[in-house]
Amino acid sequence: MPLTVELAALNLDPAQQEGVAAAVFPLHAEAEKLRAQAKLDALKIQALTFELAQYKRIRFGVKNEALSPEQRNLFRETADADCAAIEAEVEQQVPELRSQRQRAGRQPLPEHLPRLEHRHEPATCTCGQCGGELVKIGEDISEQLDVTPAKFFVHRHIRPQYACRPCESITAAPIPPAVIDGGMAAPGLIAWVLIGKFLDHLPLYRLEQIAARDGVPLARSTLAEWVGRYGVALQPLADRLRELLRRRPVLHADETPVQQLDPGKGKTKCAYP
Repeated sequence: MPLTVELAALNLDPAQQEGVAAAVFPLHAEAEKLRAQAKLDALKIQALTFELAQYKRIRFGVKNEALSPEQRNLFRETADADCAAIEAEVEQQVPELRSQRQRAGRQPLPEHLPRLEHRHEPATCTCGQCGGELVKIGEDISEQLDVTPAKFFVHRHIRPQYACRPCESITAAPIPPAVIDGGMAAPGLIAWVLIGKFLDHLPLYRLEQIAARDGVPLARSTLAEWVGRYGVALQPLADRLRELLRRRPVLHADETPVQQLDPGKGKTKCAYP
């Protein structure tokens, strides 16, 4: 029933009707606005729920059994990210679902990793209700995994030179040995480049971009020179490893293909790590 009809049914005089209308109409408009927003939120929650169900059906449904492993893995990461985003949006609309969501048991973090302890003590050692002294009865420990990004730094080698006045000779410590004489790359930097290229399959131009973000100019041609020269230096280790592997009766290999850039053609080719 419209609000004006309800006011007319009260049989109030015009002055009273105007006063009641002035007080009630804003509240009525606000209530209508809240009802419309609640209806919109309900429709959004329903749409997100259906979308999440569809993603889960694609991700875990029987239909996936007809796909090849490569096809199933093609959009798996994207589907998992979309499902998590949809669940987060639903929880924002309905906070009660956050406590109802079942969480899988988290695996313990590796024991060999160093631990940085952060102790969070109360602001005061007295009880906030009665003022009594607080006594420690236990502690709650939770762990989070963190990582320190690659940091570039400089090794400065200082070789003092000493002179002998009687024989007029100069003595200094020998120069540290290096694969590339006079090269600026320390062993740690070379290991970072080789691991990034051959283990993580990162092309040299991406390693160049990673270094550039920290303000370190590493030309791609320089990186390529390091890879070539250190490849020759490490060849004896590769020969020894091949010799030891050939002594074994059975060898297992990872035949997972990797897309490799094909220089000069602007395309990629199938390679194996």
